Amino acid sequence: MEVKIGVQYAPRELVVDSVQSPDEVERAVTEAMSGDTGVLALTDEKGRRVLVPVGKLAYVEIAEASVRAVGFGR
Repeated sequence: MEVKIGVQYAPRELVVDSVQSPDEVERAVTEAMSGDTGVLALTDEKGRRVLVPVGKLAYVEIAEASVRAVGFGR
């Protein structure tokens, strides 16, 4: 699934392709915003961790990965 993270004062958003479910990502965002750590931590498909300070979050968009049609048979 695809997670787009808007960061304050950054011209581009972060895009993370995560193996986590939408509910897991939502739970991670909610816990980070209400917890003491102040850091949103997500893991992408390759096992890399993305850490974003909660104080700099502008938005988090959670979407299912879309399958792109390839070829002329659209």
